[in-house]
Amino acid sequence: MRIALYQPEIAGNTGAVLRIAACFGVAVDIIEPMGFAFSDARMKRAGMDYAARVPVARHADWSAFRAAASGRLMLMTARGKHRLTETAFEPTDILVMGSESSGVPDDIAGECDGSVRIPIAKDARSLNLSVAAGIALFEALRRTGGLPQ
Repeated sequence: MRIALYQPEIAGNTGAVLRIAACFGVAVDIIEPMGFAFSDARMKRAGMDYAARVPVARHADWSAFRAAASGRLMLMTARGKHRLTETAFEPTDILVMGSESSGVPDDIAGECDGSVRIPIAKDARSLNLSVAAGIALFEALRRTGGLPQ
């Protein structure tokens, strides 16, 4: 299981995702361009010392990421076709998280193998990216028996 961040814009969110990934023992793909420098202090503050323990693969763009990706691409989106609680995950899935302001373009969404939404209250637009990544990753790992012991 992996998390892929598509053109992340907020350093603190990326740092928090790195910390989540470290705690659950998964790797992270970062699909550039990013809205901040990878060395940004805000990212390091959110990731704390956990971020150094995460295998991170940086990709110049979506095409480079696709060439390297070996699992199913499961797009996490507020407009997903399938509920998180009803999605059958595989241990090699890559949970794709779109950028904070615009998600992913339609053509990239179309390349993903599935689109998944986290059920939230009707009057709420969406969850924070790092919160959604943590919820989705936990559920995907739980369903595949991949949670740390």
